[in-house]
Amino acid sequence: MMYNRMEQSLRSLIVLIISLAAFLPFYALILIALKGPEGGLSAITLIPDFHLVNFVRAWNKSNMARAFLNSSVITFSAVGLLILLSGMAGYSIARSPGKMNRFILMCFLLCMMIPGIINTVPLYTLLIKLRGINTYWAMIIVLAVNALPFSVFLFSGFIKAMPLEMEESAVIDGCSLFEAYWRITFPLLKPVTASVIILQGLGMWNNYAQAVFFLQSGKMRTIPLSISLFFQQYGADWPVMAASALIGLMPAVAAFLFFQKFFIRGITTGAVKG
Repeated sequence: MMYNRMEQSLRSLIVLIISLAAFLPFYALILIALKGPEGGLSAITLIPDFHLVNFVRAWNKSNMARAFLNSSVITFSAVGLLILLSGMAGYSIARSPGKMNRFILMCFLLCMMIPGIINTVPLYTLLIKLRGINTYWAMIIVLAVNALPFSVFLFSGFIKAMPLEMEESAVIDGCSLFEAYWRITFPLLKPVTASVIILQGLGMWNNYAQAVFFLQSGKMRTIPLSISLFFQQYGADWPVMAASALIGLMPAVAAFLFFQKFFIRGITTGAVKG
């Protein structure tokens, strides 16, 4: 009994140390964001200065209101398109496991191994011809398609774990296959949908690699592009930089807290059954 208690205490201590190590960079960011204008990074103490004016300066200097609007339009639209496409593709792969659908799933899995930045040059050339540079629609399609392979993998794995009887009953009662999916199956996909929103939505909100090429106009800057301005225009104003990073982080944290109760279930079910 004594040995078990010691082992449990040791495990708890290790988990606590790992948690503190993971939280340390975020706490350092908070300290820098609340620091006064005097001194540099070497003058940071463990107690915050509560210099809240840094957030006001960050909001005004980087035109954060416009960046919030652009990031919101692109992220919400891309996530909506992604859920619509990946849900239907995952349903088709899970419920019709023929050779063609297995081949399509294999193609999706292979695409997961290709980093999105690799496609930037051909996409940039294509978007110039389509007049898609500095437009919402082009960025929305690029982000949704980049996130499609992993999302299809999650949806197909989750749907495979669901019983087929309810859909069969709906078809017997007169529903088409699409109506059975949309009215019976889709409402039951909340856990995996929440996982896709958190995983892919955070990546889209923080996307910089594609945005820096496809959104070159000042009016189309997203939050990561606005934050990057502090490294280009305003020198080493570290407190304002950190404050702008915290402002940009808030919606992502709020989304994670809202959807986190479904997150683990959606990830584990999709991974095990996929």
